[in-house]
Amino acid sequence: MPTLGFLKKKRTKDSTGSKDLDSPTSPIKDSASPTLTKTLTGFSTHSKGSTTHESTAPSQSTQASTAPSKPSEPMNPSGFPQQAYATPQASPEHYQQTSHNAPSIQNLIHPTNQPYQGQSPPPPAATKPANGGAAHPPPPAQPAVRTTKGKYTLTDFQIQRTLGTGSFGRVHLVQSKHNQRFYAIKVLKKAQVVKMKQVEHTNDERRMLQQVKHPFLITLWGTFQDSKNLYMVMDFVEGGELFSLLRKSQRFPNPVAKFYAAEVTLALDYLHAQNIIYRDLKPENLLLDRHGHLKITDFGFAKEVPDITWTLCGTPDYLAPEVVASKGYNKSVDWWSLGILIFEMLCGFTPFWDGGSPMKIYENILKGRVKYPPYIHPDAQDLLQKLITPDLTKRLGNLHGGSKDVMNHPWFAEVTWERLQKKDIDAPYVPPVRAGVGDASQFDKYPEETEAYGQSGDDPHGHLFPDF
Repeated sequence: MPTLGFLKKKRTKDSTGSKDLDSPTSPIKDSASPTLTKTLTGFSTHSKGSTTHESTAPSQSTQASTAPSKPSEPMNPSGFPQQAYATPQASPEHYQQTSHNAPSIQNLIHPTNQPYQGQSPPPPAATKPANGGAAHPPPPAQPAVRTTKGKYTLTDFQIQRTLGTGSFGRVHLVQSKHNQRFYAIKVLKKAQVVKMKQVEHTNDERRMLQQVKHPFLITLWGTFQDSKNLYMVMDFVEGGELFSLLRKSQRFPNPVAKFYAAEVTLALDYLHAQNIIYRDLKPENLLLDRHGHLKITDFGFAKEVPDITWTLCGTPDYLAPEVVASKGYNKSVDWWSLGILIFEMLCGFTPFWDGGSPMKIYENILKGRVKYPPYIHPDAQDLLQKLITPDLTKRLGNLHGGSKDVMNHPWFAEVTWERLQKKDIDAPYVPPVRAGVGDASQFDKYPEETEAYGQSGDDPHGHLFPDF
């Protein structure tokens, strides 16, 4: 079962999910709550498996894969054991399978499923005005609503349960009291964020999530804060983490890895067009919506970089050699990470993993020797060799054609990119969840928070988060 990768404890997983919903539609006026923010983005906490230039114990990370976007290529059911999500392990050689309540992956095509035609959220529920007057009828539906209707506060939501925990805080499943829909709220403890020197990354995460809008990226609806905590209201993505599905399956068949890799490629193409480097690609940060499509979450390391940057951050297994060597780097580090992700999806382990020791992983990355198992498809191996290369003059995605060089590679030949962008292609696996009822069965259970939220009092750190 997935935990929230956004809270990086070890090389485990990330964030919540998203399900293409409406804004939580708060009736509170702007004057009522000075602590509200404009719009919210995805979940992410940096305590989990990622390492930064300030952090001490970096954690390992795993990789996801993709399947062909062409609905006619069947998936090999025998590639997926009839087991449920497995508890993630740090070592790829000791992945253990635990029995949960998820079925094995079925065919690439699900004849009984209707194609998911893009993001088309239903209209927000009627809300009662703050003055107690009559409720207004719901406004007409609008595509891609990103602006909030007022300022969110804790009283706008009913907390249901914890979806994931980390050293900064936790993510909760919540229900809006105004439109009755379910969301995920990431709660970060200010004192911990400051102690672990993650103020800049936390503010960057909010800013990045506020400005992006894409079918395969988490949506941030708003943020607010109290004297002790920061709150980020995001989509609830019911299907859990790709990490859990990969651990349960051990490794993905070629078409399945191709499908997930193609959706990640479209998301990276979008981010790079806005000069945003993601810098933390791994299966723990890839969530499955109820239709089986991906949502990238945890933007804690995302940064707007027009040319180069030097910050050491990310997850050890996925770091490009130029990052490990403390050289300046650009967006091409995301394409290196895509190669690691595809490798992990196809093989069940990362190419430079070595006993879980970050230092050994770094040494292996700098050596650059990759052993490709014989079962990897020749086209896949060719793509991996052109992504997992320290030579920036040869790395796909960093050449003259940019991301189009990746999309035009023979391994992706079956992918119809326009249809995939619209989610007009059935996913190879549909999570066994009930839609719209706050079904959190794909997430682990945790002890609930004992400290009350919403406390007032001295706030020595509030000035560090002016936009929350």
